[in-house]
Amino acid sequence: MTAQIRTVDLDRFATFLPGLGRLLVDAVNTGASLGFWMPMSQADAILYWREVLQGLVREDLVLIVAEDGGEVVGSVQLLLSDRQNGHHRAEVRKLIVDTSRRGHGLGRALLAAAHVEAAFRGRRLLILDTRTGDAGERLYESMGYTRAGEIPGFTIEPDGARHGTTIFYHWLP
Repeated sequence: MTAQIRTVDLDRFATFLPGLGRLLVDAVNTGASLGFWMPMSQADAILYWREVLQGLVREDLVLIVAEDGGEVVGSVQLLLSDRQNGHHRAEVRKLIVDTSRRGHGLGRALLAAAHVEAAFRGRRLLILDTRTGDAGERLYESMGYTRAGEIPGFTIEPDGARHGTTIFYHWLP
């Protein structure tokens, strides 16, 4: 089956919430750097997604999901800048693909959908960050993102290990 990619509005958010929670737990507990430490519980994941809901209410966040057979298998977010001098930009956040679906183009499809949504909203400059050395770097570069720099020691693990984050930007046509 092929995943369907769509934006999530307030009316449908509750139907996606359990699947979004499962998706985040899967990603964090398999080592994805999404701002959380493993092990992540379903309850903590649901609390996070309820924060995302507040962005939907404020209308400064766009949530895009990939769904296959009624199951959420991926997501990405666009945080729309609310600054007077920033109405042309958005931040790409938390591109997540279920571990069973990685390596088959779903991340690329979600990012392409985020590009369409950003352009629709008049956002031409996209920014994002990703843990230095992760597979995301290759994806972003392959989709035209430019590496702006690296911040060493940006994240810290429970054992004290630190990891850098790489900042990217992309101008949409």
